[in-house]
Amino acid sequence: MTSPRVLIVDDQALIRSGFRLILSTRGIDVVGEAADGVEAVTAARELRPDVVLMDIRMPAMDGLAAARQVLAQDPACRVLMLTTFDLDRYVYAALALGASGFLLKDVTPEHLANAVRLVGTGDALLAPSITRRLVERFARPDRAASPGVHADLAGLTAREVEVLTLVGRGLSNAELAGALTLSEATVKTHVARIFTKLGLRDRAQAVVIAYETGLVSAGEGI
Repeated sequence: MTSPRVLIVDDQALIRSGFRLILSTRGIDVVGEAADGVEAVTAARELRPDVVLMDIRMPAMDGLAAARQVLAQDPACRVLMLTTFDLDRYVYAALALGASGFLLKDVTPEHLANAVRLVGTGDALLAPSITRRLVERFARPDRAASPGVHADLAGLTAREVEVLTLVGRGLSNAELAGALTLSEATVKTHVARIFTKLGLRDRAQAVVIAYETGLVSAGEGI
């Protein structure tokens, strides 16, 4: 598997250097660094990384605004948000606009490297318990869905609504297949169609929309 090309964005030079060392010594190509959101947008446009490790709270332009611009200029790019808090409303907003997951800054070296490789393949990084707590805390089913997520589910079939509900509850494709008595290939097809119809990037956004449209309520996750 080809190693993802990574851009590290953080206003603390020590954190950037530490993450670069961790990733580089594990065979992951760090193509650049940026100290704030403005630099991040420019660097992402010039370097075309596969994955951006993006701090949320930075001067000049915060990580949320930067992530929105990075994803708009390169939809194939994946963004992993970095935070010191696991229940940060900015992380929730980032997931809603298309970030593929988030990491706490005290993440272990192996977890960091594995997370970068995972999102580099196009998947989403979902730490189930933390992600559900995050979404349950900030999602409001009585409000319009967050920017970048389409709330209209009318275009989904009954089966697709069922699949989306279970994705929102945290089930993997294998678990979905067992619960619905379907092949895993069929489940993957349903999930892909849901993403296409709703304009979603990955499972992180799917979890958000499942809560915000009321398909899943707090406490229903597995």
